[in-house]
Amino acid sequence: MTELLAKQDVEILKLLQKDATTSTAAIAEKINLSQSPCWRRINRLEEEGVIKRKVALLDRAALGMDVVVFATINLTSTGRQNLIEFEQAIVDHPEVTECYTMTGIWDYMLKIVTRDIRHYEEFVRNTLTASPSIRELHSHMAVTEIKNTTELPLDTQL
Repeated sequence: MTELLAKQDVEILKLLQKDATTSTAAIAEKINLSQSPCWRRINRLEEEGVIKRKVALLDRAALGMDVVVFATINLTSTGRQNLIEFEQAIVDHPEVTECYTMTGIWDYMLKIVTRDIRHYEEFVRNTLTASPSIRELHSHMAVTEIKNTTELPLDTQL
C-alpha cells in the first residue's frame, strides 16, 4: 500500500498526524487541492486502513501518571498456547500501553504507565508476576522523557 501513496496523500497524512482536528477545507488549502478531492483522499486512506483512527493525545503528567516503565519479560515456555494466553491476558491491563514480541534474549517488552511507583509495584506483584506464564521480569524505569511522539517519519519512509 505505501508505495501507492501519492505525494498529496503523504502531505495529508503529515498534517493529520500533527492535528487530526484540522478541517478538510484547511488541509485542502495547505496542499493546493480542492475540498472534494481532498475529502475523497482522506476517506480512501481511512477505508484502506492507513488512517486507523483519530484520537485525543493526553498529557500523562497533567493527569498525575508520573511513572513510565519498560519491562522486559521472558515466559516459562514459548509454546504457542503459552504465547497466546500471555498476549490475551496483557491486552486487558490498561497500565500496559504498548506490548511487543522481541528478538534476542527477551520474549516481550512492555511499556507500562502508572500513577506512581507504588502503583507499579502493586501491578507487578498482583498482576504480572502472579501469572504462572512469566518466568522473568526486569523493570527499566524511565527517568527523563526526551522525545515522545506518535508521528511516523513519512518523509524518510515513503
